[in-house]
Amino acid sequence: MSLTYWCEQAWLPDGVAGDVIVVVEGDRIARIGQGPPPADAERLAGITVPGLANAHSHAFHRALRGAAQEGKGDFWTWRDRMYEVAARLDPDTYLRLATAVYAEMALAGVTCVGEFHYLHHAPGGKPYDDPNAMGHALVQAARDAGLRITLLDTCYLSGGMGAPLTGAQVRFGDGDAERWAVRADELAAFYEGQGDVEIGAAIHSVRAVRPEQMPVVAEFSHRYAAPLHVHVSEQRAENAACVEMYAATPVQLLHEHEALGPRSTAVHATHLTDVDVELLAHSGTHVCMCPTTERDLADGIGPARTLADRGAPITLGSDSHAVIDLFEEARAVELDERLASGKRGHWSAADLLAAATTAGHTSLGFPDAGMLVPGARADLVSVRLDSVRTAGARGAEAVVFAATAADVHSVVSGGRRVVEDGRHVLGDVGSLLAEAIGALR
Repeated sequence: MSLTYWCEQAWLPDGVAGDVIVVVEGDRIARIGQGPPPADAERLAGITVPGLANAHSHAFHRALRGAAQEGKGDFWTWRDRMYEVAARLDPDTYLRLATAVYAEMALAGVTCVGEFHYLHHAPGGKPYDDPNAMGHALVQAARDAGLRITLLDTCYLSGGMGAPLTGAQVRFGDGDAERWAVRADELAAFYEGQGDVEIGAAIHSVRAVRPEQMPVVAEFSHRYAAPLHVHVSEQRAENAACVEMYAATPVQLLHEHEALGPRSTAVHATHLTDVDVELLAHSGTHVCMCPTTERDLADGIGPARTLADRGAPITLGSDSHAVIDLFEEARAVELDERLASGKRGHWSAADLLAAATTAGHTSLGFPDAGMLVPGARADLVSVRLDSVRTAGARGAEAVVFAATAADVHSVVSGGRRVVEDGRHVLGDVGSLLAEAIGALR
């Protein structure tokens, strides 16, 4: 089936152009040209950009928005609230919640999500009859919402440096990395050849996986040529505990155990030494910045510009979903850098948009997405230029420094129209979210 879209403006590899014609066949872009709108073309107003990649998501954290902000505290007190939500989910409630969360992402222009998935088992840690029931729920949720998904099946074995899993954490663990790999192999085999799903791997953190277990997870990534993600140096306390136990920083520990490389992504990477920066950059490891979560949890500001200058590709994620808005994540990388340095102009709008598109999709195992070029996946996101936020703005700067998720009016994901006139095909996403979250309280 062939569909033709006429874009008032579009962000192409050479910059923003007007009167752009995009012909879609199946889930791919077949042709791109310029000219007046063909008679059979569907008009896309404003500026059209490639689909956005949300490279780091914990879908169930969305239930904490507005419920974990009262009072004082830090990352660790927030984590206790997160465990309370984790304790209440099952495959059915997770399917409903994740479907609504992914639909919210689609409304924000996201066409692919990297789901950092560690809520594997039933309460008490007993596997479900299908040990991957929770993972299947997430894949189905993404499909229902119109997203591709990279399910980053996460190895999570310890409750802290040398500590056992306790409480809700026992739902996360497989006992050891070998048993994790058996379950992950089954998941990979189930989705083999399905083009909208990538099964990747994750080491939750140096707190949750002992060094001798890390190579098993890395080997899974190598065997399947799949992404490998890991939380890195999000908290100074994590770094101090790692140095005390292993005489190495988290990045150094991951390097020593073969967990860094071009298919790897270090999430957060907030508190790094100069040696850490060089190890990440020289290995070609991606670094996923999640500024809205990092500020919500008082984590700090990571050295994104330094990492990029040294050669580490930067990607973006909404992580705990305090906000689901990749435009906000993108501009926050620049604005946070301004706060830290006292200077402006560290990142161009085009660079930040590339982090949200091409770099993000590549880090999730979809290097053929995030570009408006023939042969790429047919992901088109159109942003209004006539809202109270974007009126008078133009070019890539209008998208990155003026627009919000509310300005997305049309989304085509893999050739499928999932958002039209700002409305998702599933209907009222706000009601879906309210019902799914309400069922957990």
